[in-house]
Amino acid sequence: MRRSLAQTGALVFGAAFLLFGVLGLFVHNGMGMDANNETTGKLLGLFPVNLLHNIVHLAFGVWGIVASRSHAASRGFGRIGAVIYAVLVLMAFIDPTTFGLVPIGGNDIWLHAVLAAGLAYIGFAARDTTAHAHV
Repeated sequence: MRRSLAQTGALVFGAAFLLFGVLGLFVHNGMGMDANNETTGKLLGLFPVNLLHNIVHLAFGVWGIVASRSHAASRGFGRIGAVIYAVLVLMAFIDPTTFGLVPIGGNDIWLHAVLAAGLAYIGFAARDTTAHAHV
């Protein structure tokens, strides 16, 4: 089975979200609910995480992997994910603790901007190259 670029992108994003969601659980305070960017644990020493943050990453990971099964679902994952991560970038400037729930300040701002751009590409720009492929 050939995959479209959107499907491959959804699979890669999904696997990365799953990986970092699991790794975040092993970070000091990664299982706690501290949302303060200064005091919560940091994944790779850079990105503040807490339990809810890790659960969100795990959910995005599962969603990306499941969505990768079809081009349309992959584009939906990219589109909705891009909007969510763009809103998170803006939200980080308003309240970097997301109302005391999830730390999204510091290095998460630029990471979320990069994620929004990548997800936007697979959601809005990637074409279905498998539709006209000869089998």
